[in-house]
Amino acid sequence: MTASPVRTTDYHTAGEPFRIVDATGGADGGLPPVPGDTVAERCATAVGPGGSGTAPRRGALDDVRRLLVQEPRGHAGMYGGFVVPADDDGAHFGVLFWHKDGYSTACGHGTMALGVWAVDTGRVAAPADGDAQVRIDVPSGRVGATVHRVGGRTTGVTFRNVPARVSARKVPVATTLGIAEVDIAHAGACYASVRARDLGLAVTGSALPDLVRAGREIRAALATHPATWHPDGALLSGVYGVILYEELPDTPFGPHQRNVTVFADGQIDRSPCGSGTSTRLALLAEDGRLGADEDLLHESVTGTVFTGRILPGGVTEITGNAYRTGEHTFLADPYDPLGSGFLL
Repeated sequence: MTASPVRTTDYHTAGEPFRIVDATGGADGGLPPVPGDTVAERCATAVGPGGSGTAPRRGALDDVRRLLVQEPRGHAGMYGGFVVPADDDGAHFGVLFWHKDGYSTACGHGTMALGVWAVDTGRVAAPADGDAQVRIDVPSGRVGATVHRVGGRTTGVTFRNVPARVSARKVPVATTLGIAEVDIAHAGACYASVRARDLGLAVTGSALPDLVRAGREIRAALATHPATWHPDGALLSGVYGVILYEELPDTPFGPHQRNVTVFADGQIDRSPCGSGTSTRLALLAEDGRLGADEDLLHESVTGTVFTGRILPGGVTEITGNAYRTGEHTFLADPYDPLGSGFLL
């Protein structure tokens, strides 16, 4: 367990938290060294030999993750990132995304928060009126955040993801609520999409226990499905999240859907899910429901909204906003019997 203070800056993007720890550029964020020449290599270091994204090996870095995500300093819905050096001079910095169960290869809401943080802290210069481009290396590749400014204030941020691709349609999966027909797509991480009503569910707060149960069952059932495999290897393979969605009346600009994304081992995304929205865009485009000039209005179970569009080559853009919620210095008392904490 770390004995050094760990300093963080916290944001939320559409209601989903993001806790930033920066130990680059001489800043002391309380992080141990993370060996590797690229962000993907550093992510593999964080996961550890024989570990996986949702079952990392214990180590000094993972002790910091546990300290920040577990109660009493965090909670089961906490999300965050360790800011690390970029792969090369083409990006401003890199990041290792983490959550209660381990590490992820992509995170749209985190990328949005990092873009706003980079402008807020002066790490990336931004005009009072106009856009600032923030380039970030993540384990799945290089992504961008365009921070929109008006009158010296950030009014929105657009996340440009790695290309999205559909790998399987209508895969039958047995759950305790019935047979689900699942679509599988990749956009920095692999997501399985299922229509909630096919399992007799609605995307509402009162249905969350059943939605989470279905998400966990679907993720487990697809653990060895070939469509979840990524050609770049195990780090990018396997279902990361299950998107249970429902259709809402179209807007004048395109489709309108509400979803809850259940990721890792039953964690709920409070936002519409950035990377997950990218996969929804790819699926809608393949179905002919999303044209080049149309947007998806994508709601979360909490009522927050992202808008998304698909560009040539499967590249997607997701727009929302992120807001700073606090700055913290976390400590680990060596005599504290709870150690790095607990999860309920």
